[in-house]
Order: sequence, then C-alpha cells, then structure tokens
Amino acid sequence: MTSPASKAAFGHRSTALEVIAGHDLSGRAAIVTGGASGIGVETVRALATAGARVTIATRDLAKANAMAETLRGETGSDAVEAALLDLGSLASVLAFVEGYLAGHSQLHLLINNAGIMATPFGHTADGFELQFGTNHVGHFALTTGLLPALRAAGRGASKARVVSLSSIGHRRSDIHYDDLNFERRPYDPFAAYGQSKTANALFAVGLTQRYAAEGITSNAVMPGGILTGLQKHMPREQQIAAGWFDEQGNINPRFKSTEQGAATSIWAAVSPELEGVGGLYLEDCAVAVPWIEGRPFSGYMGYALDPDNAERLWSVSEQLIAR
Repeated sequence: MTSPASKAAFGHRSTALEVIAGHDLSGRAAIVTGGASGIGVETVRALATAGARVTIATRDLAKANAMAETLRGETGSDAVEAALLDLGSLASVLAFVEGYLAGHSQLHLLINNAGIMATPFGHTADGFELQFGTNHVGHFALTTGLLPALRAAGRGASKARVVSLSSIGHRRSDIHYDDLNFERRPYDPFAAYGQSKTANALFAVGLTQRYAAEGITSNAVMPGGILTGLQKHMPREQQIAAGWFDEQGNINPRFKSTEQGAATSIWAAVSPELEGVGGLYLEDCAVAVPWIEGRPFSGYMGYALDPDNAERLWSVSEQLIAR
C-alpha cells in the first residue's frame, strides 16, 4: 500500500463540484449505490456534470427514476439512469448485476455509497444482521459480481476505481468473526454500525490486494458528518446528546452540507494522485492519519486497514454469499 502526497487544494469545506471541475469523464461508466438521496445525489450530480454515464442504484426505483430525470435536466446530461438494487437481498444484487452486465461492457467507477445506521435489531432477506448485511455483504456481492466490467475498464488507460464509504463510526468496533450477526452478544446499534463500517474499509484493502494488478483499486472514504436520512433511526434527544445539535437546534459547525459530504467520494474517484493507488482511508479530500484520542472525530483505527484482517474478512465474505 502506497500513500501519495496529499495536495492542499481541497479540504473539509470543498464541494463535489469543486473537486470534479476540470475533469472529463466522457466515455466512462459509473454506478452510485444510494444515489437518489443524501450525498449520493451530489455524487451522481458531479459525475454526470463531468460527462460520465451514471447509474443510480437503489431499492426505491420510483424515487431513483424521478431523481435521474431531475439530474438529467439540471446537468444537461442524458446519461443518468436508474436501476433497482436492494443491498439487503442477495437475489436483488444478483439481478442487478446480471442486468448491468447485459447492457454495459465496462465499469470505470463504482461508488458504494448506500448505507444504513443505528437500526433496530433485524436481519436482511438472507439472515445477516441488518447493518452488516446491507452495508458490507450486499456491497461485497455487488462488487465481486461486477468484476467482469471492472476488469474490462481496468485494462484501459483510465483503469477502474471502487470507492467504499466508511465512517469514523468504524472506531466503535472491529469485526467479531465469532458473532457477526449478534446471535450471542447483546445487540448494540452503534457497535453493529461500527462493525459494518470497519468492514467497508477492510473491503477496500482486500479488493486492492487482489485486483490492483488488473487495474482495479479501491479506497475507503469517511465523508464527514452530514445530516441526511441516515440518522432517521436516532431520536432527536440522542442526536443532541451526541453533540450534533445544541438544545436550541443549532447544527454542530463541524458538520458538512451534502455537497461537501460528497467531495471526498469524488476525490477518490477522479484524483490523479490516486491513480493505481488503493487500500487507503480518505477524509476531507486527503489521506487520513491514524486515530488518536486527542482527535476523536478523524483518523482510522489500525484494524480497519490491516491486510491480514482484510484477508480474513474477504474469505468469510466469500463464504457468506456462497451459502
């Protein structure tokens, strides 16, 4: 794993459109999971503005179609489309993969953006704990299923990049291989979220380890604190206790807008510094440094980028989607 020197051109308050400015993505295909809401919309908008053909992949197809129509009008690009994808169902993931490969020979950018957070205890259609199953297992099955198109793009001059959305919440938990689905330990919604976000970071390491030689790399992204539908399972009182709002309802000034929240995903997708480079954890349009107690809301835990941990998770994940 190599770390490129990070330029100071972009940072905490940069927007996705600022990062994408000057880039020409004509002829490149992209998928953004969860691209019909939150920072996903701004990710799609930026990619479409630069000329990419973008597929919004989400479980609410009517909402995705409406957003695709809106973005086509706002960006002037007719190359924004929508497709059904429920990451909580391996059957849905397989159907999406088959449909996409039937109509697209290459995939240059896969932005694994969709996610859920702090949900009540539940399971996916295939019996996985809801957050681990949706945030990690669904994206794992999606990405590995799309490898033929990623490989085809990887043979070209622009290569293929996979962006894996993680979170500072990964510090809440490493991977509990002996109890992935909270069958023997008390369910904690934030520990479950943390485990899934650690998995997202490790996935970027594992994918790069396996496929960098074929022109496919992946980096993990911490988008920052952004108020979107992601927090819908957290009561207002809990959000105040977490410091996201004060008692008067003022948002913590550390938080970003959705346009700013999408910036690091776009930086991961297009930055020349990251060409052929993967296995990193990115935040604020830069390569992150290790987490320390004095800086609790940034940085990464060592276990989230550990190559052996990534290898173990990859093997376990292959078994999970094969059963």
